[in-house]
Amino acid sequence: MVPERLKKGDEVRVIAPSTSHSILSKENIELSRHRLEQLGLKVTFGKHINESNSLLTSSIESRIADLHDAFGDENVKAILTTIGGYQANQLLSYIDYDLIRENPKIFCGYSDITALGNAIYAKTGLVTYSGIHFSSFGMLKGFEYSLEYFKKVLLDDTTYVEIAPSREWSNDAWYMDQENRKFYPNEGYLIINEGECEGIAVGGNLCTLNLLQGTEFMPSLKNSVLFLEDDKLTCPKTFDRDLQSLIHQPGFSDVKGIVIGRFEKVSNVTNELIQTIIHTKRELFHIPIVANADFGHTSPMFTFPIGGKVKLQVKQNAVKITLFK
Repeated sequence: MVPERLKKGDEVRVIAPSTSHSILSKENIELSRHRLEQLGLKVTFGKHINESNSLLTSSIESRIADLHDAFGDENVKAILTTIGGYQANQLLSYIDYDLIRENPKIFCGYSDITALGNAIYAKTGLVTYSGIHFSSFGMLKGFEYSLEYFKKVLLDDTTYVEIAPSREWSNDAWYMDQENRKFYPNEGYLIINEGECEGIAVGGNLCTLNLLQGTEFMPSLKNSVLFLEDDKLTCPKTFDRDLQSLIHQPGFSDVKGIVIGRFEKVSNVTNELIQTIIHTKRELFHIPIVANADFGHTSPMFTFPIGGKVKLQVKQNAVKITLFK
């Protein structure tokens, strides 16, 4: 099921299924809301999003109530998560998947939200989206690319989107200091294995996706194109073993290709180490693989559909990633 695209006047509900909305600054909330309203959208908020316990999240019951209310409200056309965190997978066995199946709509977020996006797709067939949070709209500088692809994927009336690399990227605590930012020229994709493939996009944050292994919430890897990224908690060795764990999953032999998102600087996962890790795994020799794509925990990032069709073309002089809507 592919949800309807957004149009002017549509209501977007903000919920906090992971970390509490209360950690956001007033300035972030105001700018995020303003930017969404500039797109012609109406912004509303879940009733419990500001609740916060010692883990900086709210109760399972409160988070489930906001999720169900957002899907059940016929006026709501899209659901944006406020931010990521650590506890989204607590919700998986409490979700009413029939409610979601009967009320398909856009659901978008990344990082810890990877657990929910992939589980909802696995349980209902609803295409979800790995993309910017509500809080991401509060970034003053370097946000244009992220906004462009949010609009292309979720608002524009086209049948496909071709992903172009950003001109520059950043990896800083922008929410702490909006003015003193450091941007790096984008040197382009790291081509690891050449080839072409088509398949179904699955993935997001690798360590969060791996929480679904062995459960009913793990999407099928058959005929998939994996989009994988990781955050500041990873390092070359943990990325290596997390990737290996995914390779051991049923259906991995039918994976068609892999797109790897840009790593954070603190992870120390260099281009050379990415290539070393990939080249140690004979299961990956025959499929196209490209790294340093614009998604994950650096900025900017494109939005992609979990459960949507994607075409990947990797050649030494060109990489083409096409998302079908």
